[in-house]
Amino acid sequence: MEKHPRIGVAAIILNGDKVLMQVRKNAHGAGDWAFPGGHLEFGESPEGCARRETLEESGLELGRTKEVEFTNDIFKEGKHYVTLFILAEYIGGEPKVLEPDKGEKWEWIQWDKMPNNIMVPVRNLKSKGFDPRTVSFDQ
Repeated sequence: MEKHPRIGVAAIILNGDKVLMQVRKNAHGAGDWAFPGGHLEFGESPEGCARRETLEESGLELGRTKEVEFTNDIFKEGKHYVTLFILAEYIGGEPKVLEPDKGEKWEWIQWDKMPNNIMVPVRNLKSKGFDPRTVSFDQ
């Protein structure tokens, strides 16, 4: 098997000072909290991927989106990802677990009070000092 980095996209859906997260299962990062997201498909924009994955995983549609940051992530399972983070406007609705084989319940978690078991890309994003609450969609 050829080893090469993959591209992941994560949607940071901001609702006040909270972000939408789910505990992953049956994939790399199992047991860790993560944002909605997945693999960037051929020909797809990062924003389009964030919208598609969020809708597939939670049933939520996103408002405005903005590319905000990226991380270079090496997982203990030996996988290597470059993760593109998309800040997304929450426009309402209750998230539903639409892929129960991939994740548990959705929760709105305060940015400053995330649990310790967060997925590698989220940990790397936070270590960069990124704070979605300081970003404007209008910039």
